[in-house]
Amino acid sequence: MRVLFLVPGGIEAQLHCLPAAAQVAEALGAQIQVACAPTAASAWSLLPAVEKLIPFDFNSSPTLADWANLLGNVREPDFQACINLASGRQVDLMLSMSHIPTRVAAGGFSATNTVAIGSGWPAQAMAAYLKPLGLTLNADGFRLALPKPALDKAKSALPAGQGPALLLAPAGGTGDWPSSCWHQLPDQVRSKLPDLRVVQASSKAKLLERAAQVASCDVVLSSDPITTELALLAGMPLVALGRSSTSLPSRQGVQAVGQAGHLDQLEPAAVLTALGLG
Repeated sequence: MRVLFLVPGGIEAQLHCLPAAAQVAEALGAQIQVACAPTAASAWSLLPAVEKLIPFDFNSSPTLADWANLLGNVREPDFQACINLASGRQVDLMLSMSHIPTRVAAGGFSATNTVAIGSGWPAQAMAAYLKPLGLTLNADGFRLALPKPALDKAKSALPAGQGPALLLAPAGGTGDWPSSCWHQLPDQVRSKLPDLRVVQASSKAKLLERAAQVASCDVVLSSDPITTELALLAGMPLVALGRSSTSLPSRQGVQAVGQAGHLDQLEPAAVLTALGLG
């Protein structure tokens, strides 16, 4: 059985779909193919069940030739189902000309099954797309299966010592927690936990390396959306700056601190308390 995922957006949007795709692959014994932007395709390298990636940027005004090429990729294999997160007349026309019997989407005339998208953690909201396939989803139970060499390399790069490793992952730019607060935090934490090891997130590394770095630490403090999602998918203790609690899974060790757009007003004391050091 083959199932096609059509996923617009960047890396963060792709990461939201990993638990759902993994569940489809496991529960149905399905091979997964994904159409997404080439710049976001690295997210799917974290899921071994993916058979093929189809490069297609839904958000870059694809030409008629682009759509025809996508249709060729979609019609060639024998897909039994499609999870479609894209929208618009072009994608509906393309899917209508495909031979896929089950086409699940939030709307559009090509859908054989329409779903109401739930709120909350976006990865869990994908449960609505799996119901027409007879599946349930526990996104919080998903864990990234990272290769041992990548994990060993990440662990070897940690600072020396036996203390816990705290990964700092600032988003940077306007609206982030002030850089002065990020710089001062390690000393504030070490005043309470002297053997703390502080690790700066490798935001420019390959996604697999970033995921391995996240998984090799003990706690993640992040305002960066991609690092935050990697921490959630790896099951790591996480303090997410600027995220609402409703956009995160409800589990021990995951906390939301500060309000998006107002992180300049977030006091370091609140962050220390969230880290258990208040």
